[in-house]
Amino acid sequence: MNPDQYTVVINGKPQGPYSLAELKDLNISANTFVRKPGMDDYKEAHAIPELREFLGFSYQKTAPQYFAAFDQRLLASVIDHFIIFGFYTVIILTSYIFIEGKDQRIMAFLVPFPSIFIVKLIYGSIAEASKSQATIGKKLLNIKVTDLEGSRVSFGISLVRNFSKILSVIPVFFGYLYSFLNKKNQCWHDIAANTLVIKDRLI
Repeated sequence: MNPDQYTVVINGKPQGPYSLAELKDLNISANTFVRKPGMDDYKEAHAIPELREFLGFSYQKTAPQYFAAFDQRLLASVIDHFIIFGFYTVIILTSYIFIEGKDQRIMAFLVPFPSIFIVKLIYGSIAEASKSQATIGKKLLNIKVTDLEGSRVSFGISLVRNFSKILSVIPVFFGYLYSFLNKKNQCWHDIAANTLVIKDRLI
């Protein structure tokens, strides 16, 4: 498809492709969903720079409307912990080359075990404040962490969010289950840091 051709959602159905000139004849609004080759998903017309210029739209900050479900967030966390645990296991098994005795090897495995959660805290804080706004697990599930307006969070906010997960864990994980009662699917640590976990908009 020509990179200058656009697919437009009209009455809930994708139509096109249309050229840039043809879009003007469609009388689309700033909030009409549009997609062109190379885009991962549809965007509102005002969010695409060349359409703002050509059609005279002004950019409008749109608050997120699509929030990641509990099962998506849980699976992303499981993936992240599995990856970190995998690295941990490789490191420990490598150390067994220098450690002899069953008891010593068991201790070598168990004593550093809490470091998995420390690594997850640091990694999660850095990854979710990065350009991708997501850990590997979240990337695979196409979800990411944002502020309440859908923008990227700072490392400080990300650190607060990840550290605050202890609040969600202490009451027998009720802080996580609270997402079922929250219209934005926020857990307690999301509320503490004023963050959201959102998913890609799908048409």
